Amino acid sequence: MSQEAPSPARSERFVKMTTAPVEKLVLSLAGPSIMIMMSTSFYNMAATYFVSTLGTSEVAAVGIAFPLMNIIQAIGFFFGQGSGNYISRALGAQDHEGASRMAVTSLVCGFGMMLLTSAVILLNLDGFVMLLGATETIRPHAVEYTRYILLASPWMVAATVLNQQLRFQGSAGIAMVGMVSGTLLNIALTPVLIIFAGLGIRGASLSTMICQITSFCILFFYGTTRRGNVRIRFALFSPTPRRFIETCRGGVPSLIRQGLMSVATVTINTFARPYGDAAIAAISIASRITMFANSLALGFGQGFQPVCGFNYGAKIYSRVRRAFWFCVRTSFVFLTAVSVILVIFAPQIIAFFRDESEVIRIGVISLRLHCLGLPFLAAALLVNMMTQTMGRALEASVTAFARQGFVLIPSLFILTPIFGLLGIQMAVPIADYVSLVIIIPILIRVWKILSVPDAGAGAA
Repeated sequence: MSQEAPSPARSERFVKMTTAPVEKLVLSLAGPSIMIMMSTSFYNMAATYFVSTLGTSEVAAVGIAFPLMNIIQAIGFFFGQGSGNYISRALGAQDHEGASRMAVTSLVCGFGMMLLTSAVILLNLDGFVMLLGATETIRPHAVEYTRYILLASPWMVAATVLNQQLRFQGSAGIAMVGMVSGTLLNIALTPVLIIFAGLGIRGASLSTMICQITSFCILFFYGTTRRGNVRIRFALFSPTPRRFIETCRGGVPSLIRQGLMSVATVTINTFARPYGDAAIAAISIASRITMFANSLALGFGQGFQPVCGFNYGAKIYSRVRRAFWFCVRTSFVFLTAVSVILVIFAPQIIAFFRDESEVIRIGVISLRLHCLGLPFLAAALLVNMMTQTMGRALEASVTAFARQGFVLIPSLFILTPIFGLLGIQMAVPIADYVSLVIIIPILIRVWKILSVPDAGAGAA
């Protein structure tokens, strides 16, 4: 197989990724990723606010649909990060044809898998939302909301795959334009469809469908035709066993991480169901607020990954180490400051979304407890992303499984029968602390690999 020659733009990008100061490089790549994550989280909160004008059961329905969104993201991240990690290492090794084949293969497979998954769920949507933890009063609203989300899901997966692939190529700015444009349109369209068009909760999900298709179109036609990016050429579609294995190496940790978030949310909803719609709504609001705060850690991690991939592929390990610690320090300081603010103003923040005494009471406790572990999420997340990008599938899978699988879900089964609703709320910070302890030995092991002398281009 002939290897595609690198273009001047690609050679220039390789030099930049392997020689530019890592702190500035990470910031330049993390900035757009942070914008994407924060805009998405902001939309989730804005949608929650507009839906809250309809009633507590409607707000709870959005929370019930949250595990479905995690399933969609899990499939998108599996193919997007699975191919993206490979693409960044391939570009670091100057294998441009291999990167192109992986890009188109993952995009087509991701779209097809989500299309099949959504079709199966739509066959029994009522039963599906009850499985997610809905009560009888929440069920009709959850069905109405999730129907259009499922119709949009193949495009959501495709947009996520393209977004991740562009990030790993170092084109975070293009990824940001595509994703943020769709999100801003979503924020503007949601109140129009909910309130002015009178579509209620259905308007929120219909808005999401329109905007996800818009994001996909922008990312596809702008991102993949820009000079220096890996182009999506469908003639290169080649679903070989080797590419599937490579996708699994880079994508399974993301699939585990996002999939377990879905399982954990369903478990929380199920345990909270006896405490009523207000409990589900309050916990959902608190979770979305902390997700907004955690967007910075996720953005830094996504800015770190292409730097890690290029330099690990080029065997310049000192730059990987330096970039990792820069991201850990910066994220910890920011999340600590945000946690303090959220703890102080928790009553006012929860009341903004739903001014109902029971929702405020439960939501304030949930939000404050979430904040206890928030500053430590970044370190665990960055270890997971680093091992994933390095192609260390076992270590990445363990770190992805640690928080929800090893700690959070078992804690819910142990603490809820003892402490009731408080046990559900306590499980989150406990999971943050214990999972970090689990991950530290993995970091030490991987650090030994990165401590060997640099051997690639640009090495001293």
